Formats: sequence, structure tokens, C-alpha cells
Amino acid sequence: MSNAVEADGTSALAPKPQHVPEHVVYDFDLYDVPGASEDIHRALKAVQDSAPDIFWTPRNGGHWVATRAADITAMQRDYRHFSNRHILIPPAPEGTPRQIPLEMDPPEHPFYRRQLVEALLPAVVADLEQNVRKVTVEIIERLAPQGECEFIGDFAKVLPIHVFLDMVDLPLEDKPYLLDLTEDSVRGRTAEIRDNAHRAVGGYLHKWVLARREKPGDDLLSKLVNVEIAGERITLDEAIAYASLVLFGGLDTVAGMLGFVARFLATHPDHRRQLIERLDDKAFLKHAIEELIRRHGLANTARVIPEDFEYKGIFFRAGDRILPPNLLVGLDDRINADPLTVDFSREKPVHAAFGNGPHACPGATLARRELLVFLEEWLPRIPKFELKPGSTPVLATGMVNGVLRLDLGWPTAGDASKRAAA
Repeated sequence: MSNAVEADGTSALAPKPQHVPEHVVYDFDLYDVPGASEDIHRALKAVQDSAPDIFWTPRNGGHWVATRAADITAMQRDYRHFSNRHILIPPAPEGTPRQIPLEMDPPEHPFYRRQLVEALLPAVVADLEQNVRKVTVEIIERLAPQGECEFIGDFAKVLPIHVFLDMVDLPLEDKPYLLDLTEDSVRGRTAEIRDNAHRAVGGYLHKWVLARREKPGDDLLSKLVNVEIAGERITLDEAIAYASLVLFGGLDTVAGMLGFVARFLATHPDHRRQLIERLDDKAFLKHAIEELIRRHGLANTARVIPEDFEYKGIFFRAGDRILPPNLLVGLDDRINADPLTVDFSREKPVHAAFGNGPHACPGATLARRELLVFLEEWLPRIPKFELKPGSTPVLATGMVNGVLRLDLGWPTAGDASKRAAA
């Protein structure tokens, strides 16, 4: 099967395997979804509504896609039939180091995951909140008098990287370099671009990993690179791979969610007013955040089939790849009525934005806390903001969906003075 990209930017078509029946073939390209430039989630919802519940696409090397919540959730939990050994679409080049611990299954996986989970427990995240809030306020108070910003570069990427680099005790001045590599890693159009970004980050981390293995500190990086299994410390290559994956996750996913939420609130003033009116209601805010997350999921982690088996009339063959997108759970009208509408009074927003089963995202608590702090600190200072006139948000699909550019504008005290003088 081919992973090539044609001259016009579209992925080459893989031949249909013999075990794939014609009626489940559906032309879908994760990196080029019709309508995604206007609303990624609406575009993927259209695929969910028009395609078979489970289909095979010839794009990006040829792979299966599950579109409905029940199947996606089952696949996320059943690592024996839907293994995490290969999570990328299209597949990474042969010889690419695996992403630790994401490309592992139990019983191996928990030994690597434990340190990360313990470092991001709710009690630990609560201790981090003071720094999250401090950085958030500093950024907003710098931006507010300007009356405009490019939200992704000026805020959405700045907050998570400050918090993350502090947790792993890495130099903040390395931020621009790491952010560029993160973008290529999670949304690079080809496997080669993504692989090169991973290798570059590994090269950057090499000296830091060596230093923390020789002289560990209390930071998160020291804990990750000195994981022991059966009394033996993980290898240097494993330590670099582990640190690389956590770095990518820490820098990109929160930025993506912040971008989608800011874009939504900039274009939905009624929802923004609802939040402002109830900023002191913690329970309401937490519920509203779940609804915003439900509507704006990010991740598209794939799985590989370890052995031949049948699932709901579909015959999978060993080596088949399948994409069960986390975000489509929240958009499934079989479990969420009117799923494209954000409704803060929805009784229970159901989603799998942070996954399910062994690979549920350990950073979910921190991501929710950063989103909560953003709302609590931004809305009182910049309550009326909208898309900057003449601008168009730039969105991107891929293994992690995101907002690449979001130009916002708002009235300032200076604007009011000018109007009064006139």
C-alpha cells in the first residue's frame, strides 16, 4: 500500500484488499476533509452521518475508520483486538522509534505510564494552579490594552509551554524552536515531516535526558527518564522517546483546545455572556467546560489489528489499521442530542476527548484546569471579543486537530475615550 502524496497534495489511493467488501469503501482523507477549513467538527460530523459506521478508505495507505461512539469506545478499551502498537495514519516509516508509552499495550504499558499519572494527579495539578494563573494573568494584562491579538501565538501556545517547561525544568527561551517542531510532529502532512520532527526533538532532548539520568531532580523530566521496570532503569533511547511524547502532548493539545474554545466564544456572544454572568459558579463553569470539550475534541489516535477476527460483521485482518477518532464520540447524535449545538444546560455532555481505557489521557486534569483558569481570567478582562474584521481562522486536521491562526479584536479604554472626545 502506498503512503505517497500526489503533486496536488492529495494522498495516493491504496488498492482495496480482498477482505474489504465494496459496500464499506468510503473515500476519506484525514488531512483533507471537505468543509474543515470552516468547521473541522461539523465537517467530520458530516462524514459520521453519511459514511458506514465502520468503513475502509484508500487514502493515507488504506485504513479503516470507526465513526460511532459505541464502536470507538469499545476499540479504545479493547487493546487485545485493537492494539496501540502503531498509532499514526499513515504509518510511520520502518525503523521509527515507538512513542512511549502511547505505542504500548498492557502489561508493558502501565509500568511506563505510572510516573506520568502520579505527576498529574488532581492534588498535584491543584498545586500547579497558582503558576498557571500567574502566567495567564501576565499574558492577558499584556494583551488587553492592545485591543487585538493573534490568539494562538500570543496566548494559546504561550500558556501551556510556560507551564510545561516549568514542570520539566527546561529553558523557556527554547520555546519557539519546540513549538515549530510540535506543529510538524502532530500535523505534518507526510510521515516524513512528522518523523523528522520527532527525530529533531529527540536530538534536542538528548543532553537534558543524559543530565537528568546522571543527576535527577524533583522535576517531571527526571521522573520520566529514570523509570525502572523489574529493577532495571529504562534505556537512554526509551527515555528520550518517552520525554519526546510527553513534550508533544504538553505543548499541543491544550493549545488546540484553547484555540477552539476562544474561536467559539468569539463567534457566539450569547454563550460568552452566559459564562461571564456565572463566573463565580464553579460547578456551572466545570459543566460548561465539559460541553465545550465535547463539541471541540482533538485527538485521532489510530490502532492496529494484531490478529484476524470479526467485529460486527466486519472481517479484520492482522496488520489492518483503524482510526477510532476520539472527537466523534462527542458528536454522535445517538448519545448526544443535537451534538453540534453547544448547550450549557445539557444534562450530561458525553465525550471521549481524553480517550478511554488504558490510554486515557493522564493530562486531562491539567488541561481542564488550564481551560478553567483561562475563562476565569480572560472574560473579566476582555469580555467583548470577536474575530478581527477581515480575518479568517486557519484550521487544520490531522492526528490532532487544531487552530493554526486566530485573529481576535476587542474594544479598549482608549477606544472609549476617542468616542467620547468625538
